[in-house]
Amino acid sequence: MPPKPKKKCCDSKPKCKRCPLRMLKNGTLPEGYTVKKRKLVKTKDVPSKSSSKRAA
Repeated sequence: MPPKPKKKCCDSKPKCKRCPLRMLKNGTLPEGYTVKKRKLVKTKDVPSKSSSKRAA
């Protein structure tokens, strides 16, 4: 099982194994996640209950 990514990059020069930037570069970041402004963010939107009422 690969290590879980940290929520925020610590900005140290030798990147740690769980750094989201390093995992993105190596291609080991889990599906559904990306890195924006050195922070781990989800890419897939999960519809909430209130938005499904507006669609109906």
